[in-house]
Amino acid sequence: MKELKNIKNILFDLDGVLYQDLESVFGKVSKKMTEYISKKLDLDLKKAKELQTSYFHKYNTSLNGLMIHHDIKPEEFLKYVHNIDLSFMKKDLILKKELENLNLKKFIFTNGSKEHANNITTHLGINDLFNGLFDIVDAEFSPKPTAKAFDLMVKKFKIIPKETLYIEDIAKNLSIGKERGAITAWLINDEYWGKKESDKQFIDYKIENLSLFLKEIRLLQNS
Repeated sequence: MKELKNIKNILFDLDGVLYQDLESVFGKVSKKMTEYISKKLDLDLKKAKELQTSYFHKYNTSLNGLMIHHDIKPEEFLKYVHNIDLSFMKKDLILKKELENLNLKKFIFTNGSKEHANNITTHLGINDLFNGLFDIVDAEFSPKPTAKAFDLMVKKFKIIPKETLYIEDIAKNLSIGKERGAITAWLINDEYWGKKESDKQFIDYKIENLSLFLKEIRLLQNS
């Protein structure tokens, strides 16, 4: 882990990284997506779900496919699907402590919206611990893992990729990070879409626990 001693930035994906209970949170978002597609395109829920899944696999986000094929207004879509109740989420005091004690710049890089990211981080109790947030609007609706999204993010945050650790739960999203010179870490999970391409050379670290990994980095940098 010695190359982590001199990093200056950490780039965090949001869903599946800052919290791991994807089904409880993203399951709600996914259901809202299906409802939206059903209403907008006049499809039954089964066909709407099939289209949603198909576009996700083909275009990296369902929204991207809807914009390409159906001229869906992205702002309306994002507002609708991210309007979910997160009152069940508990503050993550362990993660909060590690983020507070890590003397590095910390950024969120998500295919979701700013509103969704702020909702999540507020419920986790870590909303004020990041130096910046880059969402799908900042990416001009070009989702990860496109080069456009990554390059716009680097420009906005004014970071140097080789000084940056990039953490994701979707393995293939790390490919562009590695290509641009970042150190990459995949948060191990058993989701089909998450573990796809997790055996590739563009992944430097495979981690099981985010807070523990951050603690190891902190101890390394303080040694």
